[in-house]
Amino acid sequence: MHTPYSSARMSAKTVLVRQAAVELRSVSKIHGRDAGAVRALDDVSLTFDSGTFTAVMGPSGSGKSTLLHCAAGLDRPTSGSVHIDGEDLSQYDEAGLTRLRRDRIGFVFQTFNLLPTLTARQNVTLPLELAGRRPRRGDVDSLFARLGIEERADHLPGELSGGQQQRVAFARAVLAEPAVIFADEPTGALDTNAAREVLQLLRSAVNENGRTIVMVTHDPNAASYADSVIFLADGRIVDTLARPGAEAVAAHMTRLGERVR
Repeated sequence: MHTPYSSARMSAKTVLVRQAAVELRSVSKIHGRDAGAVRALDDVSLTFDSGTFTAVMGPSGSGKSTLLHCAAGLDRPTSGSVHIDGEDLSQYDEAGLTRLRRDRIGFVFQTFNLLPTLTARQNVTLPLELAGRRPRRGDVDSLFARLGIEERADHLPGELSGGQQQRVAFARAVLAEPAVIFADEPTGALDTNAAREVLQLLRSAVNENGRTIVMVTHDPNAASYADSVIFLADGRIVDTLARPGAEAVAAHMTRLGERVR
């Protein structure tokens, strides 16, 4: 049985001050025009603090993916602004956004997105090499060892299990030490054991390395690994849950599903 939330002990004199890794300010996103317009996000203001793990949940069509895409700079909001490490993304052109995503944002997707003709090691180092940076082999070896896939570093993705491929994808996401990692249904293609291993990996990245993770998921058990859960419906934040357990998350989702019918 995993521990979904853990916090370090602090003395009475210790004051923990968190900074915002990602901030959305009155963000709206409208798809289409006129009578066919769909408001995917509706005036959302939200902060993801550094060193936290947040799950985003909601019914189909609630705006989860749109929220992730806008927060990660993959899509521009119709109105409002998104800030990463204090930088307003609206100030960047497309080339600047590409560089920012490459240097300061990590991504983990359900489909792994590994190049099939490259080894695990080559997949992990490719983004930095494309950016003109040469990752040290020792850093990559150390990362693979921490993830328990050091013996698979020179294998092609097709020679790896789903869980191993997701670990490679995670290694690729963290090698550049990004400000935030966005995970979109990272366990959706995995069996129960592999999913648990990946979720424990994400949790440890926050607890031990101070990473910031924002995860979209439909799975209450996956959400229970997060520090908090944000629930969306019709493009709006309708509820939050701190230090969640799987049963409490499932109950919230059930009530939310009844609400939007």
